[in-house]
Amino acid sequence: MMAGKREEHPAGSSNGHRGDVLRVLGVLKVATADQIQRIAAPHLTYRHTDKETPSKQKQARTASHTGALSDLRKHGLSENGGATSGSETLRNLTAKGLEAASWELGRPLWEMGGTARGAGSSGASHPMAVNETVIALLRPKPNLARLKNEPAEALAAARAVAESPGGLGTIASYATEVPLPPTGTWTAPGKGGAIPDIALTAPGSGVPLLFVEVDNCHEGAPELAGKVDKYNRFFERKVKDTDGREKPMWRTRWPVRWDSDDPHPPLLFVFNPIGDRNPDRTIPRLAELTYPYWRGFPASDGGYHTYERQIPIVATTLDLLREHGPAGRIFWRFGRGTWSRESYQPLLDAIGNPRQVAAEAEREARWEAQQQAYKAEQRRRAAQEAAEREARRPDCAACGAKFTDERWKAVEPDHWDAPRDTHPQLCDACKEQAIETQRQAEQDERERQEAEAAQASKAGGWLGRWRS
Repeated sequence: MMAGKREEHPAGSSNGHRGDVLRVLGVLKVATADQIQRIAAPHLTYRHTDKETPSKQKQARTASHTGALSDLRKHGLSENGGATSGSETLRNLTAKGLEAASWELGRPLWEMGGTARGAGSSGASHPMAVNETVIALLRPKPNLARLKNEPAEALAAARAVAESPGGLGTIASYATEVPLPPTGTWTAPGKGGAIPDIALTAPGSGVPLLFVEVDNCHEGAPELAGKVDKYNRFFERKVKDTDGREKPMWRTRWPVRWDSDDPHPPLLFVFNPIGDRNPDRTIPRLAELTYPYWRGFPASDGGYHTYERQIPIVATTLDLLREHGPAGRIFWRFGRGTWSRESYQPLLDAIGNPRQVAAEAEREARWEAQQQAYKAEQRRRAAQEAAEREARRPDCAACGAKFTDERWKAVEPDHWDAPRDTHPQLCDACKEQAIETQRQAEQDERERQEAEAAQASKAGGWLGRWRS
């Protein structure tokens, strides 16, 4: 049996490691074994720290996934796709591999994109930057339980990462090569549309939908502004949904809502300064050129701006994102101050509208307080009216007991032609007793009268006979 396994998977990889490779490459399309390992099994980063050189450490910690890649390649699911500028081998899936990855990720095959063949022919600097952006947003946490026997220094380093602020979603929360068609369909998109480097859906992390553009600082602000225009064209496009109603096309694929107003999905620019363009000049200029797409409108009650049908555009650098992650104050939202540390926010604040959320929460709190005060006043008035009514409740003239509500209503009819009660000063029990006493008295009186009449009749008869 062991021999059979070795023949099928000569590199000795496990199902788990092969699944790791399929999931990661199904999302990233092209990656190194190092990137696959850092995403899928981050605990391995803290093993083999006793190796002589960083190169040997990397070789040891990536060995499992390298073996999985080898076995997948044997079965025609993956292939080598060139090398990075640092001479690391690039890996990508074949069409057969993408189909297998679609099962691992639970996605339809038409969402998987292409095989990324040829991406490594020139060093793949942009795909590598995209991958590093995914890793920086994801911030994979090592499983400390799998590092119990490692040196104290390695365990301490792993614990520091495990206890740091988390990232966004899982690898399945990310997608690449997602066309946003201004014309055509999802499966047959028209030309000229935006293709985000990353599409992120992580509602459990507070990000219902986020598109990411990664720039290696080779393009200027006008070229990047042109991309924003493509996003806006797509966001404005409306189609009929399955219910027959017209709605923005993006909502037919990502049916999400925002906490505050109803803006377009946010767009994050991540600048990786390896090119000639200086992001400190590009970012402010990009904000100027895209002003019509992101500008806010003062709310009627002041204190914040609304962004209905506007694009929340945010910028940061890859170095800052690697160091601090999405929870760090490293993101600048266009229009909120200037591109400087004083204006930076955490990602969730930057893509959201915390002032509006706070204003609405304050408004909700005021409304709730008003409702509570109104209800308290209603209770006070009801108690006062009940007390006043209780003070007016009649006492029984016979026994002194308070009338029940039913008895009180009976002696005070609510319309003029209602029959009057025979004993309005008495409670039910005393009324029944009075009626019974009266009935008995009437019966006694009738019997007395009948007795007298009978007696008189007898007397009259005797006297008549005596007279005769």
